[in-house]
Amino acid sequence: MSTKEQRERIELLQGTLDLLILRTLLLGPAHGHAIAKAIEFKSDDVLQVEQGSLYPALHRLIKRRWISVQEGVSENNRRAKFYRLTAKGRRQLVVETSKWDKLARAIARILRPAE
Repeated sequence: MSTKEQRERIELLQGTLDLLILRTLLLGPAHGHAIAKAIEFKSDDVLQVEQGSLYPALHRLIKRRWISVQEGVSENNRRAKFYRLTAKGRRQLVVETSKWDKLARAIARILRPAE
């Protein structure tokens, strides 16, 4: 990745990362590294997920019972924790998506006021 591409990447806010993790797990269970890579890939490498942010977010979501965790073996035969969206997490994803949409519309009204 070039220096310019690194500068253009965006670090995520806590609540935003939670939302993106929930959305990623809607597709099925995944281990932490796969979650981070999926978010980066789907954002065309604009969004970066650092381990120092990802794992605290995963623990926070487990504590809220929005996701669950289970031991397993990754695609490269290593022990890994697999995270899965719970029923409560699916409901929360709807709530969080609605909040995000409302926030995005409010910011857009400020950045691009009607002429």
